[in-house]
Amino acid sequence: MSGKVTRREFMVGTAAAAAVAALPSWPRRTLAAQDEPGRGTDVVRPFDLARVQLRPGPFLDNAKIAQRHLMSVDPDRLLHMFRVTAGIPSSAQPLGGWEAPDNELRGHYTGHYLSGCALMSTSMRDPALRERGARIVTALAECQQKLGNGYVSAFPEEFFDRLREGKNVWAPFYTLHKIMAGLLDTYTYTGNAQAMTVLKGMARWTQGWVSPLGDEAMARVLEREYGGMNEVLYNLSVVTGEAHYAALAHRFDHERVFGPLADGRDELKGLHVNTTIPKIIGAARRYEITGEPRYHQVADYFWREVTGRRAYCTGGTSNGEGWEAAPGILSTQLSGYTQECCTTYNMLKLTRHVFGWTADPRCADYYERALFNGILGTQHPADGMTLYYVPLASGFWKLFGQPNASFWCCNGTGLESFSKFGDSIYFQDDAGVYVNLFIASELDDSERGVRLVQDTRFPTEDSTRLTVHCAHPVRFGMRVRVPYWTRGGSATLNGRTLDAFAAPSSYLVVDRTWRDGDTLELTLPMGLHAHPMPDDPSIQAMMYGPLVLAGRLGTQGLTPDVLRAEPTKPRTVPEYKADPVPAPSFVARGPEPESWIKPSGAPLEFRTAGQSTDVTLVPLNTVIDERYAVYWKIAESGA
Repeated sequence: MSGKVTRREFMVGTAAAAAVAALPSWPRRTLAAQDEPGRGTDVVRPFDLARVQLRPGPFLDNAKIAQRHLMSVDPDRLLHMFRVTAGIPSSAQPLGGWEAPDNELRGHYTGHYLSGCALMSTSMRDPALRERGARIVTALAECQQKLGNGYVSAFPEEFFDRLREGKNVWAPFYTLHKIMAGLLDTYTYTGNAQAMTVLKGMARWTQGWVSPLGDEAMARVLEREYGGMNEVLYNLSVVTGEAHYAALAHRFDHERVFGPLADGRDELKGLHVNTTIPKIIGAARRYEITGEPRYHQVADYFWREVTGRRAYCTGGTSNGEGWEAAPGILSTQLSGYTQECCTTYNMLKLTRHVFGWTADPRCADYYERALFNGILGTQHPADGMTLYYVPLASGFWKLFGQPNASFWCCNGTGLESFSKFGDSIYFQDDAGVYVNLFIASELDDSERGVRLVQDTRFPTEDSTRLTVHCAHPVRFGMRVRVPYWTRGGSATLNGRTLDAFAAPSSYLVVDRTWRDGDTLELTLPMGLHAHPMPDDPSIQAMMYGPLVLAGRLGTQGLTPDVLRAEPTKPRTVPEYKADPVPAPSFVARGPEPESWIKPSGAPLEFRTAGQSTDVTLVPLNTVIDERYAVYWKIAESGA
C-alpha cells in the first residue's frame, strides 16, 4: 500500500511539459491560477484554495487572528508613499519600520498585503477583504497613470538608476516583486481585471529597464536581492498565455547560483538564504513550463540538500539570514537569529512544487514539520503580529514587532502564510485524492462529485476521520499519508478494521467505490524521539510526533518593552534588549527519551525526570512571551 511514483509516471509528466513548451504560447488563463497552470510535469496537483475550507481547530483559530489583523491595517497609510512618489496628495500618517518614508524597502508590505487579502478572501470567504484589495489596486492604478510609464512603487525610479550604476541601494527589484506578486494574486484569486492591467504595466516597465543591459551588466544586477522576479514573470506568462513574459523571466535566472546546483554541488555557504530560495522557486517554475531537465535538477537538488543537510529540527534553515557553515554543520549555527521566517515560507512554496513532481511522501513529511514548527506559533495571538526569527539558541524568546511600526520582510510572508493554510492539505491525480496534512477541513472535489470532510483534533489527539459525501457512488483512490514519525498505526473503514496498513513515510491507499457517508479513520500513534545535530549527536532536540518540544525557562527579565522590538533605523532587524539565560544539560537514563521524559498529565506536555534541574516541555508552537530552549546537551547515563 505505497504511494510511490513510478519512473514511467514521472516521464509521462515530463513529456507533457515538453509538448507545452513547443507551442508558440501557453493557453490563456483568465481566473483562478491557484491550481498553478502550466505544471505539465506534475504527477499530482494541488486543489484550488477556494475548494478547501478550514473547520474548527488551531489552524482556523490562527487564520481568524490573521484575518482581523488584515482588517486592522489602514489602506491609506499603506498607500501614502506610493501617492507621494507619484505626486498625488496624501494626508495619511506614514507607517514606521521598513515602510517608513526613509526606508528603501518601502512598499514591499503593500504587495504582501494584497496577496494576504486575495488569499484570505478566498480561504475565509471574506468579501470585505476582497473589496479592501480592490481599493488598493485602484489607488495603485491611479499612481501608475500619473507616472505614465508603467512604473509604480513607493520609491522613485532613481533607486533603479543606482542599481544599474552599481551604486549603493537596498533591493529595489525585491520590492517590485512583492507588488507584482500581490497584483497577480489579486487577479488570479479574485478576478480583478484592473490588477492585471497594472501588473502588465509594471512588467512592461521592467522589460524596458532590462532590455538595454547586456549579460554581464545583468549578472551584476542579479547580485542584489530581487525576490522572485523570475517566478512572478513565469507565472504571468502562463496566466496570460504570452510567452514574452517567460523570456523576460529568464533574464532573472541567476546562473551563478544555478550552475553548481545543476551539477549537484552545494556551494551555498556564504549566501543569503532568503535571497536564494525565491530564485530556486523560479527555476522550478521554468521547469514546469518548459520541461527543461536542468531546471528540475537545480530545484530538486537544492530542496534535498537544504531539507536534508541544512535544516534544523523545525524544518527551518538559516542563521543570521545566511548559510554560514558547510552542509551538515549545524551545532555551531545556533543563535537568537536562527531560522528567518521568510525562509520557511519559501521552503514550503518550493516543497509544494517538488511534491507535485514526485508525490514523494517525504516531501509531505517535511512540509508538516516546517508548518507545525516554523509557521504555526510565529503569530502573536493578541494582535496577529508575526516573527522575523524563530530563535533556536537556548534562553531566548520569540521577539515580535509592534503594529504599524515594524513591517519586516517576515511580517509580510507571515501574513501570507496564515492566509492560505488550505493550499497543501489535499492534492489530486486522475486516480484520486491525496490527504497530506491532518488539519480539520472540508474539500469540495466537484469534478468527482465528492465532498470530503476531515474531522481531527490532531495533534492533541493522534487520529483523523475522513467522511465522504456524494450524491452517487464514486470510484476513486484515497491516499492518506502515514507519517515518518508514527509508531505503528491502524485504520478502519466504516468501523471495520483494515487488515493491512502502510509503512511510515508512505501512503495508505484505499481504492474503492465510495458511497455517501463512508468513513475512513486512521490512528497514528505519536511518541517521543530525539533529533540530534548531524555534526554533534550529543546536542539534541526532543520531538513528539512532528512537534518540536521546547523547554520552558520562565519569564525572567521579560518586561513588555523587552518582549517587543521596534526598528529605530531604516534597516534595523529585531534587537534583543536582554540577555539569554542558560539552559540545563541532561543525562539520558536510557536509549529512548521515554526513559527520562515523562508525560505530565496535561495534553502535549512532558517533564524531565531525575535531572539536576527538571524542565517542562511543551510544543514550540505554543510558547509565547516566555524564554525557552529547543536544543539540549545530552550525556548518556554513566558517561
